[in-house]
Amino acid sequence: MSAISIEYHDKMAIVHVDNPPVNALSQEVRQGLMEAVETLDDNSEISAVILFCKGRTFIAGADIREFGKPIVAPHLPDVIDRIEASTKPWVAAIHGTALGGGLEVALGCHYRVAITSAKLGFPEVNLGLIPGAGGTVRLPRLIDAQDAVRIVSEGKPVSASSASQLGLLDHVFEPEIAADELLEKAMEFTVGIADEAIPAGLSSRPSLSQLSAEAWDTIINGITKKSRGQISPVEAALAVQQSCQMDADEAFKSERQRFIKLRDGEQSKALRYVFFAQRQTTKIKRIENVSPLPLNICGVLGGGTMGAGICAAMLLSGKKAVMVERDKDTLDAGLNRVNSILQASLKRKIIGEDKFNHMQANLTGSIKHDAFCDCDIVVEAVFEDMGVKQQVFTSLDAETKPEAVLATNTSYLNINEIAASVKDPSRVLGLHFFSPAHIMKLVEVISTDVVSDQTLSTGFAFVKSLGKTPILSGVCEGFIANRILTAYRKECDYMLEDGSSPQQIDAAMRDFGLPMGLFEMADLAGLDIGWATRKRLAATRDPDERYVRIADRLCELGRFGQKTGKGWYIYEVGSRTGISDPLVDRIIKEEAALSGVTRREFTTDEIMDRIIGAMTKEATSLLDEGIAERASDIDMAMILGFGFPRWRGGPMFISGTPN
Repeated sequence: MSAISIEYHDKMAIVHVDNPPVNALSQEVRQGLMEAVETLDDNSEISAVILFCKGRTFIAGADIREFGKPIVAPHLPDVIDRIEASTKPWVAAIHGTALGGGLEVALGCHYRVAITSAKLGFPEVNLGLIPGAGGTVRLPRLIDAQDAVRIVSEGKPVSASSASQLGLLDHVFEPEIAADELLEKAMEFTVGIADEAIPAGLSSRPSLSQLSAEAWDTIINGITKKSRGQISPVEAALAVQQSCQMDADEAFKSERQRFIKLRDGEQSKALRYVFFAQRQTTKIKRIENVSPLPLNICGVLGGGTMGAGICAAMLLSGKKAVMVERDKDTLDAGLNRVNSILQASLKRKIIGEDKFNHMQANLTGSIKHDAFCDCDIVVEAVFEDMGVKQQVFTSLDAETKPEAVLATNTSYLNINEIAASVKDPSRVLGLHFFSPAHIMKLVEVISTDVVSDQTLSTGFAFVKSLGKTPILSGVCEGFIANRILTAYRKECDYMLEDGSSPQQIDAAMRDFGLPMGLFEMADLAGLDIGWATRKRLAATRDPDERYVRIADRLCELGRFGQKTGKGWYIYEVGSRTGISDPLVDRIIKEEAALSGVTRREFTTDEIMDRIIGAMTKEATSLLDEGIAERASDIDMAMILGFGFPRWRGGPMFISGTPN
């Protein structure tokens, strides 16, 4: 079956795109569209054309199978130019998503209509690119330049309603209609415009921009600062700016040059690697043919910050959730934390009032473990202590149905030992969420020595159902992300004692593209967490291993970070911005003297080389030990867990480690 077909209704032609699953712009689609324009222009009985996509979406972008390969003619810009030059008006009927090249095709059409659930956007910056088929040229000739800059530089799709308000759509069919009703409505719209003069193509229109040079500088500088080293958002904004200042032909050439330069650059290569790496994390050979158990009712044991975040994530994904705490006061506090998260989502319009009320109705609480009796999965999020966790798992074993999956959210503890607390340890696994759990996308799925395939499959399905990325890990101290964190934290401790400072190391990490430095992150999380781990491991520490006591001394002084107002930095009341503290500098120098270290200066490059070196060394050990499945999984753990800049690809990508 051809990807492009033509259906005739009186004087109207419907060009169908049928290239599942997302109607990507493969060579066959491009060729078919080019031929359809030629065919219909030569047909004197046709007065208008509707571009309609079968399946669940409009054209959702390029064909990822063609990434990295030479593009075969016809090229997409030529196809769009030909649609725009058609002697018949083309109407793009949009449902699902019109993204990237799909939106560029829609902009080449003379009209655009959509159902209310449709989304439109240019996500190319997420692959280190900009629109390359006229998107930055046509868009600011249709909508306000500032809106055009925002759409192409942020890479986030906009709703049909927003697109209509911006002028991107000619009509939105309201109230909401099903996708299969769209064609009929689009035909009614097309009948109304068939006898009108064909609107001028966007490439022949002037730009709508009236921005001054100073206004453009402000916009570009703001995007540069926000992008933290990623160049594609800045280049996207510059492309729109140049489009507004050039005629269309010059702007098309300029856009194409930018696109090719970015496509061949290191950042785009890294981002395309990340694109595929993120999709690879769920491909686990062991469970590829194993069906997960149902996941209708979920439980959370513990209503602290982490437990409340996990519970909110369950509710936000449409599940029923049961929270259990040790007494009424702690339960009420936990439920209030969940409600605060939902209230914040409502305030930010992530959810509507009806959905908010539905989620509240889906949340129940109890102080007894037997409230989990109908749960399909229970996630434990109590205090990080082996004895406590073993005790609660013994209780969960007695109070849950035998087939229910029991998961622990431990960050460091041996899950094999926790699983041994239940009669059937094959139903136990680790689900290590990152804080805040309702926001962070990474969840490490920890496979014990005896976990069943179905339990593991259910764990992966559960994480995916929350809209998060599961990454498989074996059992070890810290699993993947935290084990690597421990390794490069030690390296930073060494550099502190050897002559660097918290400020210099944090600045180097921010300049590299990380959202915050190691010591800023420690103050945010709480220094007592790492201190507890170090004390727990003290008895088994290699006596010949270098050990730096600086962080311990801060903790001994009650300096646990932002929550106590002092840590590596000082925090004024109500502020999250740290101020340097001479006392910390004095402690660092004292510890260096006690260790017999002669301090020296460090360069920014040397700091980052040592940090990345520590990351890759530990990551290689994780692969050698079979803890991590793939090098790309490690990169995704660092990107999603600690904000490692996506545009750098991850420490394993930087080191050139094969997957």
